[in-house]
Amino acid sequence: MSKRNSRDRLNRREALHIGSLGATGLTLASYLQAYAAAEFPKSAANRNAIFVELTGGPSHLDTFDLKPDAPAEIRGKFKAIPTKVPGIEICEHLPRLAMHTDKFTIIRGVSHSLGAHNLGQKFLFTGNRPNPALDYPAYGSVAAKELRAPVDLPGYVAIPQTAQGPGYLGVKYSPLATNEVPVKGRPFNVRGIALGSGVTLAEIERRRDLLRDLDQTFAAIERESDLLDSLDEFSRKAFRMITSKRTRDAFDVSQEPESYLSRFADDPFSQSCLLATRLVEAGVRFVTVNLSGWDTHADNFIRLKENLLPRLDAGLSGLFWGLAEKGLLESTTVFVTGEFGRTPKINDRTPDGGRDHYPRCMFMLMGGGSIRGGQVLGASDEHGAAPKHEGFKPEDVAATFYQALGISPTREYQTPTGRTVMLVREGRVLRELLL
Repeated sequence: MSKRNSRDRLNRREALHIGSLGATGLTLASYLQAYAAAEFPKSAANRNAIFVELTGGPSHLDTFDLKPDAPAEIRGKFKAIPTKVPGIEICEHLPRLAMHTDKFTIIRGVSHSLGAHNLGQKFLFTGNRPNPALDYPAYGSVAAKELRAPVDLPGYVAIPQTAQGPGYLGVKYSPLATNEVPVKGRPFNVRGIALGSGVTLAEIERRRDLLRDLDQTFAAIERESDLLDSLDEFSRKAFRMITSKRTRDAFDVSQEPESYLSRFADDPFSQSCLLATRLVEAGVRFVTVNLSGWDTHADNFIRLKENLLPRLDAGLSGLFWGLAEKGLLESTTVFVTGEFGRTPKINDRTPDGGRDHYPRCMFMLMGGGSIRGGQVLGASDEHGAAPKHEGFKPEDVAATFYQALGISPTREYQTPTGRTVMLVREGRVLRELLL
């Protein structure tokens, strides 16, 4: 090979270098290379998960654990309404979700002691109490390791982002962050999947036209031309991922029929839930969806009534309905949690009142997959201040979540330093949650 040709190939290879994925700094080519090198169970079950992060810490007393008989300074301004399941009541501002309580379990009386947002999120979104000497992996990173996705799709997608990374598992199990959310009626483009130096697919199309003019068509590139041959195996796979119809279709929510789209509201959370159903259908094994804003120290009831609860109601009800409509609910476990609950006593910082951080008592939702729906598990005391009985630890729910995905919570991993770590050290599987 001449020096001229070698230099030409190098430049073209640099032009097609795959850009970074979200904030991880991991290139898509490196992601695929590490992903292919990882060990996966050969007989992994066809199980998927959607994890909904309610960052900020939602009030249990104003959502799924109301106390209508408590004093006014505790019970708040919302009323409880009956649901599809007799005997189960939830907040009046969740009417759509009330029609889907047969599909999930409300877990009450979950308790821990970490009242700071960052620490609470690390705990609740990994299932392990934070340890300064060890960075635990997010649920999605574990799923990406254990449940293999098709080679042209990522195993773990975060919509739009997540603060929880792969921890000691390493960057190979980082999420693909979309960085944006879908807009109803428009094809959704994932900016995190990009070519190097800011090159977009539109730019590639322009270059394709130029190459065609030079009798070097882009179609020839896709047929393993010299340009594609100059890439290593994983760069070629990354290139195919960002240009493949299958990948574009998976993220393109506009391809859904109107009868399906109409069941999802126009807001970003609902559209993210819509995208999550489509990604799982395409073969993505784990999707994280984020709904933030729950840190209601002030104006708690106004913010919940006018913004947060309607968005949660529309998005989650659409998610459960959409999964059932696509025949995916039985294979997809949905886990909904924040980092803690909020204080039983309403503060007086604003005329509307607020509730502060409160990890001693909170709620979680879990449904789909092998989770038993249509029940309430656990209870809080008459003021929602603590579990009524023994209560549950976040590790218990984490162990159950992994069990539902066919991943043993007692599985042991080796950290890069050679330390043996159990996936969930303290938790016990809640058998009453499972079918």
